[in-house]
Amino acid sequence: MIRAATEHDVPEIRAMIRELAAYERAAEQARATEEQLREALFGPHPAAYALVAEDETTGELVGYALWFPRFSTWTGTRGMHLEDLYVRPHARGGGHGRALLAALAALCLRSGFERFEWWVLAWNEPAVGFYRSLGAEFLDEWRICRLTGAPLKELAAADS
Repeated sequence: MIRAATEHDVPEIRAMIRELAAYERAAEQARATEEQLREALFGPHPAAYALVAEDETTGELVGYALWFPRFSTWTGTRGMHLEDLYVRPHARGGGHGRALLAALAALCLRSGFERFEWWVLAWNEPAVGFYRSLGAEFLDEWRICRLTGAPLKELAAADS
């Protein structure tokens, strides 16, 4: 069963974020606290939204999808950026990932969003294959840019 996340789900969502970070070989980077996630998802001005996949037999949360709106200056419309899609290893192959993506795609269409985008690590061949099977287009000509730490601070200092 796919449903909107609730505040009660935050501890499990945080646990799954840490599991995803470990899988992506970046466990030390998953520093978000439950309080931060609660504020980001359920505060007065949500920064993101989440769906969860719940095992219908046990009620266990077996996956989640966390997303936020984007805007395209080219189309003049909003879109959806999927930040995380994760299904716990023991529940993979049960259709939860596809169901989460289908629910998000339906939400895109209901909301008038023209784009549904996400990133995938090039080495994550199971995910790449799964996304290809859905018809996802891979934009190989685009590169992800990121500033953090000292370079971010140095650039910000140029604004004085």
